[in-house]
Amino acid sequence: MNNPGLSGIYRDYIACLNRRDWQNLARFVSEEVVHNGRRFGLSGYLDMLIEDLEQIPDLHFSIQLLVCEPPHVAARLAFDCTPKDTFLGLGVNGRRVSFAENVFYRFQAGKIVEVWSIIDKAAIETQLER
Repeated sequence: MNNPGLSGIYRDYIACLNRRDWQNLARFVSEEVVHNGRRFGLSGYLDMLIEDLEQIPDLHFSIQLLVCEPPHVAARLAFDCTPKDTFLGLGVNGRRVSFAENVFYRFQAGKIVEVWSIIDKAAIETQLER
């Protein structure tokens, strides 16, 4: 890890996602991780990420806002991407869309143990209406 502190760990985690460096995901995500109230575990979390990339091959995580109050991290992630077919139940079908995800994390022993995530689906809907 290149950066000290919780914000550095989080930035390294985002870099890991953007590199698709799945073999190092366990450095950042707990074996017992919970996502939006569902116990995924590390393997389920990885499956979710791989499924996201299958739907959105050009997915890139960009930190727009980052607030750290240990053991929590709050982030607004920006996306500008091209989902292949449907995304969040919307017929995007290869159109480029921009949206944000507001996500909160709880860390324990330097790893993500809980994630609460909300994607701005209304922003995508507005773009598809044009």
